[in-house]
Amino acid sequence: MLGLLLRSEEAKELEYIIKRELEELLLDFEDERIEKTVKETMEEKYKMIFKLYQRIAPPGDCVRYVRSWKERHSGDE
Repeated sequence: MLGLLLRSEEAKELEYIIKRELEELLLDFEDERIEKTVKETMEEKYKMIFKLYQRIAPPGDCVRYVRSWKERHSGDE
């Protein structure tokens, strides 16, 4: 286990960077031009980044970035 000590400003900046990455991924998931295999890799990245975001953000803020089962499995047909 690793620990990280951040100042308030650094924590806010980290939260901002993580939010931006999550927003980018969510937009890319909607892009129909991206192949299924690429989206599967993006899903793994999304999971890791979301878990990191959950550690630093209040639970109410995390809800905005939760993907539903339907969103994760659309286009699997």
